Amino acid sequence: MSKPNNFDSQTTFCVLCGRTDDCPEKYGEKKTFVEYNLTVHYYCLLMSSGIWQRGEEDEGVDGFLITDIRKEVNRAAKLKCNICKKKGASIGCVAPKCKRSYHFPCGIKRECIFQFMEDFRSYCWEHKPVQTFMDKESTGASQCTICLDLVEHLPAYTVLKSPCCKSAWFHRECLQYQALSAGIFFFRCTVCNNKDKFQKEMLRMGIYIPERDASWELEENAYQDLLQCYQHCDIRRCLCKKGRDYNEPDSKWEIKRCQCCGSRGTHLACSSLKSWEQNWECIECRSILAKSGKYSRKKKRALATSEETDGATCLMEEPSPKTPRRSSGSQRNFLLQHLREQRREVCNILKELKVQVNTKTTRLNINADDIWNSALKGFRQRNFSPTNTIEINFTNCKNRSKTDTSAASKHHFFQLLMLHLQNSSLFEGSSAKNLSLDIQAVKENLYFEAGRMIAVSLVHGGPSPGFFSKTLFDCLVYGPENVKPALEDVADVDVAQTIKMIKYANSLSSLQSTIHDCYEFLAAAGCFRPITALCDKNMLVNDILIHHVIKRIISPLESFRQGLKTLGILEKMQMHPDAFSSVLCHKPKRLSAGTICDLFSIHSSSDVNKVKGADFWMGYLQDVESGESVVTFEDILLFVTGSSFIPSIGFDPEPTIKFLHIRYPIGNRLLNCLELPITNTYQQFKNKMELTIRNTLRVESE
Repeated sequence: MSKPNNFDSQTTFCVLCGRTDDCPEKYGEKKTFVEYNLTVHYYCLLMSSGIWQRGEEDEGVDGFLITDIRKEVNRAAKLKCNICKKKGASIGCVAPKCKRSYHFPCGIKRECIFQFMEDFRSYCWEHKPVQTFMDKESTGASQCTICLDLVEHLPAYTVLKSPCCKSAWFHRECLQYQALSAGIFFFRCTVCNNKDKFQKEMLRMGIYIPERDASWELEENAYQDLLQCYQHCDIRRCLCKKGRDYNEPDSKWEIKRCQCCGSRGTHLACSSLKSWEQNWECIECRSILAKSGKYSRKKKRALATSEETDGATCLMEEPSPKTPRRSSGSQRNFLLQHLREQRREVCNILKELKVQVNTKTTRLNINADDIWNSALKGFRQRNFSPTNTIEINFTNCKNRSKTDTSAASKHHFFQLLMLHLQNSSLFEGSSAKNLSLDIQAVKENLYFEAGRMIAVSLVHGGPSPGFFSKTLFDCLVYGPENVKPALEDVADVDVAQTIKMIKYANSLSSLQSTIHDCYEFLAAAGCFRPITALCDKNMLVNDILIHHVIKRIISPLESFRQGLKTLGILEKMQMHPDAFSSVLCHKPKRLSAGTICDLFSIHSSSDVNKVKGADFWMGYLQDVESGESVVTFEDILLFVTGSSFIPSIGFDPEPTIKFLHIRYPIGNRLLNCLELPITNTYQQFKNKMELTIRNTLRVESE
């Protein structure tokens, strides 16, 4: 095949449509061949009614032989376009008895449909295929999930509806640009990630999908910057003799990054941090928090009890001047009580949703060493349904099945699954996480599966995630257009540093210099705006935050939302946002004697045995809480129920205690019943509890 030359294609015209326009998005690539004195638009060639690809791909023009093109030009020269009334109309409507002919650009202007598949059919404006609309769908407007502008729900050529998502509407032009960028391997519904059904409908409605890889996949080393991680000690007096860039994991010279911005670091020893788990903020972020009233010097002292308070400290606000100030202890108790009430409300809501679950069982074969892939395979198997009762079959590495159909294996499965999700590439951030942009995960529809797994876990008795950021939760509940992200939502070190440089520029010249240095980033993000005053930086910072935290991940977010709709979870989240925030954005508080005591109800055939046994039981719980026992509250819960945590939906049946004339305690996991021996002394009771629980769990673990 002859290669196109490099002269100005604007001076030549297409032999089929007669136009000089060079617009690949509309008419396809414009190719010129000097030796044949031939210029042609690719789409004009594809859609011409009297020509076929009779050659190989490297012959003629993409398989169209030069002699065949000449014959088609001669044939079209005799046909008049029904739109512009000029000769050369090479495309005809395929509808029976319709004799309309037109040029490709004229057909586009007149809103004809060209199907780039199979026989490459063309339909005139009268016979073109249309999408069917329900009466209630033909009113109102929604957001195009590609450009984020409003699109009216009208049966118009410029508007297309997703065949797989009732709430997804697009501009035709947006879909065409998306298809050209994504290619046949990545072009799919931006809401649910359906590929086959979506592509079939878009081809029917005239969207051209090129048979090539996505444009972003063709760019060499496009994602190298994502592999960089900030590793530098920024403390004024660095104590490390090997330099500020030295980083030795699991030692006092390991570098800890700022939990707020991630763009500053310190050696653990340089900031007197005893462990990597301790929070640390850089000077810049500390000053910001101090100005906003969210930081105090007492914060370090509160770190030790952060787990106990269940993250409630972040909810504390300064009391109104008109109300008496609570002490720190009473305020913490008030917040904990509030969280308990919200979680109780969630428990009741989840029990209502569990009514959907039937007695038909679906067994999932799970490899604990490869929890994600085995769970994904189970959720995608043909007979899986969220409304079926789930049974878990754990398998070992030798493929020998260890069948355990009890609730214990299901609790353990969901606990492992939620832990994997929290640390997976689908989310980014330290403790409060947002969705990340993982192109491969988008391609494989993993965000939808993650949302579905979380919904199933909540209803089927698994743990709550507890790691959602407030921004992510608000996007899911109120919609991304109603959420204003903050700097702490940015996990990317370089992006956070750029935002801070712009935000804290103290003069117009320094602001303009910063913008000049990061011009490529701002242009790629679509955030570049003219700066004429220092105050313009606030709008620019807001634009960058919205792009990076929300617009950039709009496709994963919509897919994640669709997954959370499983079993009605998302709808309940939107109806009861405060309640669900307590389980999705906050880790459960550590188990305590009071929690375990409230969880179990006591039954006994004798009031004397009940009173005496209850005293021993409460005394034992106090010993566990004070560390005077080798058994933990998690051990007790695991011994009785098979779960080391309290599910958001609670236990079914509710845990009970019975005092019986037996030698040793018995944990009846089928009934969630703890059968305790009646003893003469407390020491006998304690010895039997510790011996039985410790040995039982040790044998199970082995």
